Amino acid sequence: MTEALLDAGLLARLEALQVRTRRRLVGHLSGEHRSSRFGTSLDFADYRDYHPGDDFRRIDYHLLARLDVALVKLFEAEDDVTLRLLVDTSASMATEGKMRQAARVAAALGFVALVRRDPVTLHTFPVERNVRRYTGRGAMPALFGALAALEPAGETAFATAATHLLSRPGPPGITAVISDLLTPDWQSGLERLPARGGDVLVVQVLANSDLHPDLSGDVELVDAERDHRVAVSLTPEAVRDFERAARGWVDEVADRCHRAGLGYVRVMADDDLEPLLLGAWRDAGVLR
Repeated sequence: MTEALLDAGLLARLEALQVRTRRRLVGHLSGEHRSSRFGTSLDFADYRDYHPGDDFRRIDYHLLARLDVALVKLFEAEDDVTLRLLVDTSASMATEGKMRQAARVAAALGFVALVRRDPVTLHTFPVERNVRRYTGRGAMPALFGALAALEPAGETAFATAATHLLSRPGPPGITAVISDLLTPDWQSGLERLPARGGDVLVVQVLANSDLHPDLSGDVELVDAERDHRVAVSLTPEAVRDFERAARGWVDEVADRCHRAGLGYVRVMADDDLEPLLLGAWRDAGVLR
């Protein structure tokens, strides 16, 4: 994946966006997410009575002169919110460009976070590589390089990855899972992630063949992750049954996410990301 993940025009349009949090989250650095506490940004929030020891520079002297009441201005705090990118690099992601699309999605989310001064960490499964933390605009080339270098191999092990992520230290923040979820333990993995607190966004990346197999007749199907082989006869009726089951499965994934309070969006491997990121994803509340 040596070609640039995202073109300069799209990056320029993404600069005005922010990864949406549905909860008030408090971080440690100076980022650009609004916090539930009061701080030192320029956005006025409220007044309260002056108390000895308060910063006298925050007294509203216009109100003091007019009403003879000492009130202190309160402003919204701006906090960093750590974005954790949990990217599936299992063998099934090699199909029809799913790995590259997953890397592009992660790059877009990571870029939006970094330009807002929110730190980003990159996690992969099945094999957790050395986790790196990226902060600020200067970290973009390193993050994009790490994403472009991802190669699909091995089994999914999603539930194990979710458990491992939960064990890592740090504030709740936002966790973005980017995966095809083609694993028997997808439900178990999704159920574990909210235990960390914060927000969870699930981006399901699928290929057309995951939903509509372009096969017919007597064929041998090979499991890309386990090399398990099954001889089947794909009649038109069998293909229709598969497509019906596949539609039911992706609908169940979306329903499970919504019921668990997780954000959910579906991306096809050949989708044009720009209208999704700037249109549908903003409408869905993923970005703002």
